[in-house]
Amino acid sequence: MPSPRKDHLDALAVSLLLACCMFWGLQQVLVKAIMNEVAPLFQASLRCIGACALLMLWCRLRGVRLFERDGSLGAGLLAGGLFAAEFACIYLGLRQTSASRLTVFLYTSPFWVAALVPLFVPSERLRPLQWLGMACAFVAVAFAMREGLGGGSATGDLLGLAAGALWGLTTVVIRARNLTRISPEKLLFYQIACTALAVPWLSLALGERWSMDWSALAWGSMLAQTVIGAFASYLTWMWMLGRYPATKIAVFVFLTPLFALLFSTLLLGEVATPTLLAALALVAVGIVLVNRKPI
Repeated sequence: MPSPRKDHLDALAVSLLLACCMFWGLQQVLVKAIMNEVAPLFQASLRCIGACALLMLWCRLRGVRLFERDGSLGAGLLAGGLFAAEFACIYLGLRQTSASRLTVFLYTSPFWVAALVPLFVPSERLRPLQWLGMACAFVAVAFAMREGLGGGSATGDLLGLAAGALWGLTTVVIRARNLTRISPEKLLFYQIACTALAVPWLSLALGERWSMDWSALAWGSMLAQTVIGAFASYLTWMWMLGRYPATKIAVFVFLTPLFALLFSTLLLGEVATPTLLAALALVAVGIVLVNRKPI
């Protein structure tokens, strides 16, 4: 029996969202760090193939049926196609620009969710105060990232924007076509299976080198991308989409670029400036405004 939907974010949701955003902030760094060893679309292919295997094992152990007829095939394939295209844009974009720069454009996705989901799900329409919260969060991200945006190309920027739009549209399809009625496992399976089937062909078409003669860093990165990224964090995200308002959870993704900057500070020795700290505070204000209950 599906869990009852909630109209606000509780402590569990906030904790899970923070954990997901923290890892997603690290993930772009992990991808970029090993790109000289593991070609970008080859990375995307391997992580989704591995995540598919883990998900099928998980479903077998838990008795979750992935292949029964439930009327979700058309919408599921649409969501899966959007997801595959999003990750192709992300990984190709990382060849053209820095991880921090691409992340800024990628995390414009909440605006697509906030603008489009209410057209199909009236209960998720944002009030003016919540739109103000969205604006606060976006301004904070742009303000914080302006210090590290040098050297990006127009192609990388456009691919990042396209990935953000595709991520937002995936969420819109999930909510508009009521894909949350199926299990989170099946919802995730549509997306990673489509990516696992489509992206390897694109990798081969672009002439990427397929090799597994990797360093320990590359193996660790791929393990984390697969187990935590493509499996655990996305399964958690699908579960939350079925339980909490999409417009309210989507705004949390604005934290991810800021976590990316923080990890760059820790791993690359960059300085956490007053600008970054002020932006983190402004993002927190935006999240509070979006999730504030009406009086």
